[in-house]
Amino acid sequence: MAYTTIDDPSAHFQVQLYSGNGGTQSITNTGNSDLQPDWVWLKRRDGTDNNSLFDSTRGVTKELNSNGLGAEGTASNLITSFDSDGFGLGNNAGVNGSGESYVAWQWKANGGTTSTNSDGSENSTVQANTTAGFSIVTLTANGSTETYGHGLGVKPDFILAKSRNTAGGWNFITDSLDGSMDYLTLQTTNTASTINYNAPTSTVFSYNDNNTNTTVIYCIAEKQGYSKVGTYYGNGQADGTFAYCGFKPAWIMTKNTQSAEPWVVYDTERNPHNGADLKLTPNTEDGDNGNSQVGGTSNNIVDILSTGFKMRSNNNATNESAKRYIFVAFAESPFVSSSGVPNTAR
Repeated sequence: MAYTTIDDPSAHFQVQLYSGNGGTQSITNTGNSDLQPDWVWLKRRDGTDNNSLFDSTRGVTKELNSNGLGAEGTASNLITSFDSDGFGLGNNAGVNGSGESYVAWQWKANGGTTSTNSDGSENSTVQANTTAGFSIVTLTANGSTETYGHGLGVKPDFILAKSRNTAGGWNFITDSLDGSMDYLTLQTTNTASTINYNAPTSTVFSYNDNNTNTTVIYCIAEKQGYSKVGTYYGNGQADGTFAYCGFKPAWIMTKNTQSAEPWVVYDTERNPHNGADLKLTPNTEDGDNGNSQVGGTSNNIVDILSTGFKMRSNNNATNESAKRYIFVAFAESPFVSSSGVPNTAR
């Protein structure tokens, strides 16, 4: 039985849909718990626009885009506040265009409160949510491979790193594929490559930007019943592979690590019923189902179940035969609560 210490995942992660109004507005989360987000990832659904990422360490005016290499941008009319149960928006058309539909993926760290961490060979600035296994780390890379503290108290299962002051890739670094250190790039369809880093520990991870850059890094350590960083092999059939999570997912991101296919994200707010066929691609500006690489609604379907998810099509982006995939998932509800109450399928 998959027990958990997090009975209500909405206290740490939520998906919220909203409509833009072209002016200013406050978005209020509708999950079971109030959630003041520290990492907010916004995406327009009904047309092309950037994936816009914000966090409370860098501040409300600072934007990065997962579909590009660009340095951090600054604008006062993007996210305007991280609120006690949501966030405020300005009149920027990329995040609040009049009549346009959006999705917000949100994670809680430490309410914007940071501290200096000296666990590594170089200092870092950290705000951590150790209960949910999530921390936001900022640092200044020095052109050499150094270690930096992450504040989680357990080994992170992946880190996602992006330079802030210069153009550069989104490095998704993990040892979850085969035990060695591998990386993928979130802004491309590139396959996985090995990287000469030591594996992360309960206190530090290795990183080298090859330049002297300010960098932000998002660290995730999986937590039973709440989050999962895992792998599966595709079978190339409509009766596709099942990926076990130990909970009913609210959000799933998956990537074919052996073929040049896009990253794909599903969530249960955009897909309240099985088979779920609305997906977004973090490496493109496309809206729901807009990327020809992932095909139309009939070509890329998933069932989101009480203990994981099952592919229901043979599209190469999610279920190519004999290819290895990595996935990251966050829970809508645990399979079994801390008191032994089972979850139900949808």
